[in-house]
Amino acid sequence: MKLLTEAIKKKMYPLDSMSEIEPENRMFCAKFFDPCGSWTWYVAEGSESEDGDGDWLFYGLVDGFEKEWGYFRLSELESVTNAFGLGIERDIHFQPCSIEEIS
Repeated sequence: MKLLTEAIKKKMYPLDSMSEIEPENRMFCAKFFDPCGSWTWYVAEGSESEDGDGDWLFYGLVDGFEKEWGYFRLSELESVTNAFGLGIERDIHFQPCSIEEIS
């Protein structure tokens, strides 16, 4: 499954732009999850890597052992294979939602 689509790229805030947006207008634009585990990554911001390798750096909420904000890379998500041989997936039914709804 392709994790990052053109539609998500168009909805995504650039990295470090969230502080310029009113809190009630801040949104998550994508959700990735481990289909055999409890980890979920919600993307709020992202930018393509400057070295031209096609990788992306995201900033968002990671819900794993606990919920915390942080940075994660597309390449890291794509490299994961769980015990059943499955990788991280994109929630194809996810609709952009306010940060307050999730966190």
